Amino acid sequence: MRKIPALLLILLLPGLLSAQPSRALAFTHVTVIDVTGAPSRSDQTVIVAGNRIGAVGKSGKVRIPKDAQVVDASGKFLIPGLWDMHIHSFTEKGWEWLFPLLIANGVTGVRELGTRLPFEQIKQIRRETLEGKILGPRYGAVTARVLDGTGSQVLPQTVVETEEQARSLVREYKQQGMDFIKVYNLLSREVYLAILDEAKRQKIPVAGHVPFSMTASEVSDLGQISIEHFTDIFLSCSRDEETLREERRQELAKGATLRPASPLETRAAATYSEQKAAALAARFRRNGTWWCPTIITSGTVPAERQREGDSRLKYIPTPTQEFWRNAFNASIRNIPNADDRKMRHQRKLEIVGLMHRTGVRLLAGTDAPNPYVYPGFSLHEELELLVQAGLSPLEALQTATVNPAKFLGKERELGTIEKGKLADLVLLDANPVEDISNTQRISAVVVNGRYLPKERIQALLAEVEAVANKVKAP
Repeated sequence: MRKIPALLLILLLPGLLSAQPSRALAFTHVTVIDVTGAPSRSDQTVIVAGNRIGAVGKSGKVRIPKDAQVVDASGKFLIPGLWDMHIHSFTEKGWEWLFPLLIANGVTGVRELGTRLPFEQIKQIRRETLEGKILGPRYGAVTARVLDGTGSQVLPQTVVETEEQARSLVREYKQQGMDFIKVYNLLSREVYLAILDEAKRQKIPVAGHVPFSMTASEVSDLGQISIEHFTDIFLSCSRDEETLREERRQELAKGATLRPASPLETRAAATYSEQKAAALAARFRRNGTWWCPTIITSGTVPAERQREGDSRLKYIPTPTQEFWRNAFNASIRNIPNADDRKMRHQRKLEIVGLMHRTGVRLLAGTDAPNPYVYPGFSLHEELELLVQAGLSPLEALQTATVNPAKFLGKERELGTIEKGKLADLVLLDANPVEDISNTQRISAVVVNGRYLPKERIQALLAEVEAVANKVKAP
């Protein structure tokens, strides 16, 4: 198995030594944000002991351990650690630059949606982050390569052409300790159905895209646990759905390689039917299908505005910047008209708002590090976009805290600030329930019990900047 470079530990060793939870930590006089919807609790003391929350209560009534590090948090606000529920963080040497960017932005947990790394290295990284050997996020769920069909150009993937191969891969992923299977665009109907059937036998969830051979309604009915991005959403919500689906079938039959950001998808967005969207939302709600819309992903208006002269580029390795430029330019060529791009973006906001109003369960995700989606930073932008779509700041915050805990089946461990839960926390200088942009006003982060005050976060970002241009292409 490949080893994680010693360079990583050299770079992060000073931070790890100062961040180990060797003694208790006490936040005093802090306002605790209750992301369940109950009123915020002012003037609280929160004790962190080891990697758990040891106590939460009114300041003056909670016993502070004698040797505790006491942080006067008067005027500050404490929220649970944030989750990015769609990310590709196991990029080549991503632990050197991507992990610290997540932590510096209060993103203490992630769901990994696909990597080229071998199973053993995935498990090693996951284990060493929990052990504190690597400063990184908590992995709520991970998968390896995505499963796609013949003609796939997405990376990393495994092309699956037969039902027998599909079943074998599902069994392998289960045996290797992966948490779910990710499906992709070009899977044939027969192969997709075999994956779903074998996954039910093996008791492993299936998440991902809606293959072109299926519809969003069908995969929801079949039990796919989550739908990522807007795959098939525009098409399912179009008043011209049947005509557009037939056109796509004909294009695929001719060997065309289609991407979701295609002219056909743009026509689907332009023929949006609120009635059809409401019917799809009702189906998702009835089936318990989660949706991770990743509004921030490349090709959207937000990404377009950020691609040039963004100060955050200093944290991104040069090879990744080059990839971003090429990939983003390709996505713009798919939708060359700026008005079409704006229309698609606005339609995304409309659909997300409708889905939320009708009770569909949403997850905040970014698809980082796709072009101009900055790991950690863009999770806060996604929350702002969710508010633009019609969620309240609290509801947007829930998509990155309590909703991920529910999705992962870890409500007893994560998602809220309560005694006994894991100590993943973010201390803010302003109230995020009043203005969701306040999630960016980070005073400190606690990751698995390790306290990182603002000065340590700034030092961490400086380390990432120093490392970024040293990361070479694989």
